[in-house]
Formats: sequence, structure tokens, C-alpha cells
Amino acid sequence: MARHLAMASQLIDEDPELAHKHALAASRRAGRIAIVRETLGITAYAIGDFALALRELRTYRRISGKDDQIALMVDSERGVGRADRALEAGRAVDRAALPTPVRVALAIAMSGARLDQGEPELALGELQIPELDPNRAFEWSPALFGAHAAVLEDLGRDEEAAFWATRAEVASEALGMNDDDEDEIFVEDGLIEGEFDDEPAVETPVTDDEPADETPATDDEPAEAPVVDDESTTEEPIEDAPTEDTPAAEEPGEDAPKEDS
Repeated sequence: MARHLAMASQLIDEDPELAHKHALAASRRAGRIAIVRETLGITAYAIGDFALALRELRTYRRISGKDDQIALMVDSERGVGRADRALEAGRAVDRAALPTPVRVALAIAMSGARLDQGEPELALGELQIPELDPNRAFEWSPALFGAHAAVLEDLGRDEEAAFWATRAEVASEALGMNDDDEDEIFVEDGLIEGEFDDEPAVETPVTDDEPADETPATDDEPAEAPVVDDESTTEEPIEDAPTEDTPAAEEPGEDAPKEDS
């Protein structure tokens, strides 16, 4: 089982189909272990099987009590065409209790759900979080800056969109290798010293459903913050993992309880 999980992790980027087969093999051997269901959900998401991804990630959350895959769950709801359910899922968690990378990924997923509903202003509001700092670069910064630029472009705010697109490129370079792929650039304390000290003023409404997160961003995040599992007290029994010969639930995203033998 452990070898299949290791192979799934190694292959997820270059060959997601093969990674998914390894995850399925692991689930047949240890379908009630949290990391197995998590891996199966992630590989299902990678190959575009959003119904299976949603089912497996829900099961993972029930077993583990963690919300660290909430962004993939929101995106999976979007993948099966339920943007309204995606927003509900995202609002149901305590964002302040999430690790910073998870909170940022959730903001991006929620913004996408708003776009699915034709609400670009609210989509922009979802991204107005403390981590949206153009002068600091962390692992989540390029994706967050890029998402912000894309929504601004949809709104026709081209000058601001160009600014944030450039900041995304600068952050990516600061966190990795330069164009010549020779010298690695290290950024002290995550600071980006760039040419764009004068950021365009951005006055964007936040979402109607949740107040803006006013918690200041910190450089040192705990390894894992406590989470609140809103479904932990009312969940149905954990179902067995699917096999290659057994399709997932007929209704996308719904967990059908089974009797344990």
C-alpha cells in the first residue's frame, strides 16, 4: 500500500492517469486509512473525475477530521456544475483555523465559484485577503497574484491586471530559478524588492457572505492549525473505497453509506 502511495505522489504531475491507478490499488488494500482516501481524491481530481474526487475527499475529511483539502472540494463541486454548493462548502469552514496555504487556495477556489455564477466583483472580493501583499513572496503568492490579475482583466481594469500579472511573475522568479536557470534567487523574509513600489489603488468590495479576513499575515505559520469539522457529528458511516471495476456513486458528489462487513 505504501509503495502505491509513493508512486502516486511521484507520478501525479507527469502521469496523473497512472498515479490514479496506483491510488486505486492502495485503496483496495487499505480503504479505511485517511491518507489513502485523500490520495485517491487528489488523483481523481487530477484526471478530471470530480464526482469521485468529491466523494473521496469527503470521506477523507470524515476519517481525519481535517479541512486541509477544502479547496479541492470546492473546486470539485464546481467541476460537477454546482457553483452554489461550492460556495456553501467554502463558507462552512472556519477560515481562521486553516493553515495559510489552504486558506489562500480556498480563496482562489471561492473566487472561481463566483465567476461561475457571473459575479466578477464578488470574485475579486474573495481574493481580498491579508496574503494579497505585492511586496512579499511565499509559495502561494504566484497563484494568488495571478488569480487576482485574471479577475481584474475580466472587469476591464487592465492597468491593475497588468500590475498583478507582473507581480506574479516576479514572485515566481523570486521563489525559484531565473530565466538563465543558473542562479537561484533568495528573498530575505519573503520580501520582493521590485520596480513597482507604487501599487495602483484598488478599492474592491468584499463578499456579501463573509466579512473580509482581517487577521494579519505572519511569516511563521504553525505546522498545522486546529480545524473545525462541521460534519463530524452527523456523518454517515465511512464507505469502502471504489475499485477499478466498481464505479463511484451514481449521483455525483453524494456519499452512499454501505454496511461494514
